Amino acid sequence: MNTSGGWRPRRVPEARGRAGAPRTPIDYAKVGRSSVRRRARGMTHSEAVAALEGAELDAHLARRDEAAADDGGRRAAELAEWQRVVQLLAATTGGPYDPDADAVVQEELAEDRRREEPEQQRRQEQQRVADRAEELARLGGAGRLDRSVPSQAGDEAARDLLDENRDYRTAKVDAWLARALADQSGHYDDPAARVAAVGSLPVPVRARAALLAALARTGASVDGDLEFVGRLAQADPAATNALAAWLDDAVAVKGGPA
Repeated sequence: MNTSGGWRPRRVPEARGRAGAPRTPIDYAKVGRSSVRRRARGMTHSEAVAALEGAELDAHLARRDEAAADDGGRRAAELAEWQRVVQLLAATTGGPYDPDADAVVQEELAEDRRREEPEQQRRQEQQRVADRAEELARLGGAGRLDRSVPSQAGDEAARDLLDENRDYRTAKVDAWLARALADQSGHYDDPAARVAAVGSLPVPVRARAALLAALARTGASVDGDLEFVGRLAQADPAATNALAAWLDDAVAVKGGPA
């Protein structure tokens, strides 16, 4: 879905397909075993024996063909799996074969799920960040990104995604995040979140928050947008931080805001 500013949130399938993204190598042996299990479903012992003999013949003929031999180990895995299925049926009722009742198959599937869980969680988090970035961009573009919208954990990543996509509403999000950090509102109510912001928010955003907080401590009204604070922070974050420190010192000398 396109937003009004033309920014398209980065979806999980697109992120997987980005240039340079790591690709999961194909496990040809696993593909071979899965193929055998699909074909063997419902087979009796005698049918599995016949299938094994056919696989052995194919393997024998493939030895003469170098191209066929270079299959990533799939043919050898298929042959071994047919042998295992035949042995399993011989040791039990003789059939029909059911991979759903095959302990080896079910353990492999369970291991696959355990191995894929971290990747699935990563994709879900990536999608959550994309959705949050889209929401913040929409609110910022509509002029409704204000103190009534509480900040959430992960908003820094959403902000970075907008910046990566060069969305013009990133400036609105920066101003909102600076205000939330200055007010210590939303998830910035947590001291640990404020500490983490030092490493996750751009320097100008942090400088803007510092000056807003210092101005509030003087007793001055900081309810407006105070656009000049953002311009100063963007132009010279070090000077902005110095001004914030100077204001704090001045308030301390006077004994606090009037």
